[in-house]
Amino acid sequence: MSNISVEKNILEKAKKWLSGNYDQETKEEIQNIINNNPTELIDSFYKDLEFGTGGMRGIMGPGTNRMNKYTIGAAAQGLANYIKIAFPNKDNYSVAIAHDCRNNSHFFAETTANVLSANNIHVYLFSALRPTPELSFAIRELKCNSGVVITASHNPKEYNGFKAYWEDGGQLVNPHDVNVVKEVQKIQSVDEIHFHGNNELITIIDKEIDDKYLNKVCSLSLHPEIIEKNSDISIVYTALHGTGGTMVPKALKKLGFKNIHTVEEQDVYDGNFPTVMSPNPEEASALKMALELGNDKNAELVMGTDPDADRVGIAVKDDNNNLILLNGNQAASVLIYYLLSEKKKNNQLKDNQYIAKTIVTTELLKDIADYYNVECIDVLTGFKFIADLIKRNQNKKEFIGGGEESYGYLVGEFIRDKDAVISCTMFAEIAAWAKEQGKSIYQILKEIYAQFGQYQEALVSLTKKGKTGAEQIEAIMVNFRNDPPKELAGSPILCIKDYLSSEVCDFKTKETSIISLPKSNVLQFISKDGSKVSIRPSGTEPKIKFYISVKISKLDKGSIEKNKIILEKKIKNIVDDLNIK
Repeated sequence: MSNISVEKNILEKAKKWLSGNYDQETKEEIQNIINNNPTELIDSFYKDLEFGTGGMRGIMGPGTNRMNKYTIGAAAQGLANYIKIAFPNKDNYSVAIAHDCRNNSHFFAETTANVLSANNIHVYLFSALRPTPELSFAIRELKCNSGVVITASHNPKEYNGFKAYWEDGGQLVNPHDVNVVKEVQKIQSVDEIHFHGNNELITIIDKEIDDKYLNKVCSLSLHPEIIEKNSDISIVYTALHGTGGTMVPKALKKLGFKNIHTVEEQDVYDGNFPTVMSPNPEEASALKMALELGNDKNAELVMGTDPDADRVGIAVKDDNNNLILLNGNQAASVLIYYLLSEKKKNNQLKDNQYIAKTIVTTELLKDIADYYNVECIDVLTGFKFIADLIKRNQNKKEFIGGGEESYGYLVGEFIRDKDAVISCTMFAEIAAWAKEQGKSIYQILKEIYAQFGQYQEALVSLTKKGKTGAEQIEAIMVNFRNDPPKELAGSPILCIKDYLSSEVCDFKTKETSIISLPKSNVLQFISKDGSKVSIRPSGTEPKIKFYISVKISKLDKGSIEKNKIILEKKIKNIVDDLNIK
């Protein structure tokens, strides 16, 4: 080994894999890491993968902190054990399983199916890759106890993940997520994992579920007659090599859109994502080829979904006929405005309806909801909390729609996760609705700003990898708690929200009040002029994220671009003030 020191317990964990009941290829990989790469050895074994805000996610490779047959197997075994604890009076159990396009995803899905079926649990396994939201639908449709999707969402190609769902179709939340982790942690040996599946308990599913899902997606349309009149609008879509290609074009055609163009090179399902640096629609570079095709096809709408098709990036034409990207907050604002304004016109708004957003998502959604007298409910970051909210309000309140700044949106209650298939159909309908009025989606956004105020948001992420990075992230959070900023771009701080201590503190009087949400390692600073900074470590990536939101309250439609420059400068000043680097 090199002269980099490896803690004794890490080396001992690695050597257990050399002597345990692991396959020979895995043992050879670990021995090579021990001999030649101590840094990799530390990162592979310094901890066990845990369920975070998006389930279990990590880099693929051998080790306790890596995604591989054995960590997947332990997760599946722990889930199987907990299902039997949580449903003690059932004679039969069932779990639905889906996977995305990533390398090893199909293998990991089969591994999960084998472990669950070996534990006498009936498995409904999709025959091939499918969008994550369709997995949520299948759980509810098939009345399963749980579900699993193998995906790392929009992470780089080196990653994969195991995302678990409960019987309501939503991701695991407390207490189930904590209890599954406990069951996984009880597994002390690979010999406790039942890898030899029972084929009689594995049922392959595909077209029947697809058709039911698509029918429900299309039933959400508010204006099928407008789509029919504007069915020829030019739409460009890219699946970015992922699962969206199995459903989005079908859904758009089923709704009646006739002029759909896909990026053929990115229609190919490929876990190496050969045409993009990152398959993340939050990054402008991911939609480069789609934008080029959009210009060629004179598209009024360009859309791109991430590998598991729960997030979507949107581009629309500006006033100069150029395609521009909307960020997640802007797209969510357009979506909520469309839903509420059109439901109002159709006399479909009721007193018991609500929308939902995460605490780091734009306050513009609340402004819109307030105008239409619709309740807006905040939840912690992670769409699973919106799903849990829908579950808790079932038969009491009706969820209209919601979203998060990270390009995830949902309409209706039959899916319990963000759904890019639904989102693509809704944004296509909004484009047709705007055209019916002689407008574009961009002009609709300008009208929203003129009515409610212009918001500008930015996300700054610092990547800190491995054990050292995790310690650096924790130190950053401690420093901001101990020494919070006194102002944001010259505007004095009014209050600090600490979701870990569940306290809101008035910066001037030091009086405190209680935050009613579950504890989470998030800090928020809110200033007198309405600026807001939220700081949180990512639950799915080795990053600490700074969400910055600023606002100009009074404006007219003609001042949008000028105000954007002012707001961007303000954001830069806040970044400098907080010394984010």
